[in-house]
Amino acid sequence: MDEQLPERAEVRISDADRDRAVQRLHDAVAEGRLTMPEFEQRVDGVLQARTGSEVAPYLADLPATLAGPEHAELRATASDLKRTGRWLVPRRLSVFSKAGSVKLDLTEAVLAHPVVELVVEVHAGSTTVVLPRGASVYVDQIELVASVAKVHRRVQTSPEPVGTPHVVVTGKQRAGKLVVRHQRRFLRWRW
Repeated sequence: MDEQLPERAEVRISDADRDRAVQRLHDAVAEGRLTMPEFEQRVDGVLQARTGSEVAPYLADLPATLAGPEHAELRATASDLKRTGRWLVPRRLSVFSKAGSVKLDLTEAVLAHPVVELVVEVHAGSTTVVLPRGASVYVDQIELVASVAKVHRRVQTSPEPVGTPHVVVTGKQRAGKLVVRHQRRFLRWRW
């Protein structure tokens, strides 16, 4: 019996893949590339798609997403450093802060890279990283000096990417705390 096995069927897409496709459509509306009826029709198609080839026609005439920068630095002394809303996250983000708190909210950020390295150098202050649902984190490489690191129980932790994006936190946290969590919600408020 010399039968040929059929070629493997195309792999199904995940919810995270659908979310990224819908985000591209949101960006296209914001840029004026799509009308609202076109947007609604394409979102319906993406949400019903099961494979990548079914999603492709809805994104084919849109420009490729922008590649994010490789590296950026944020610095603060005796003041708070905060990034929220839509902001472009590089592949490697270095944060330097003395005597102030740091809050990096990635829930609405533009994440061009699936793995983000966050290098923290914070002295006498707290660091809070707010991750979108489905993201994962690895904090075991950060050096803690008179500090504590807390990853909330619903956040996936792993040295390898198990979610998108995957954030790897390195560097040094001195005399403060590092907290990694999801966005908190109460009725219509988010923080």
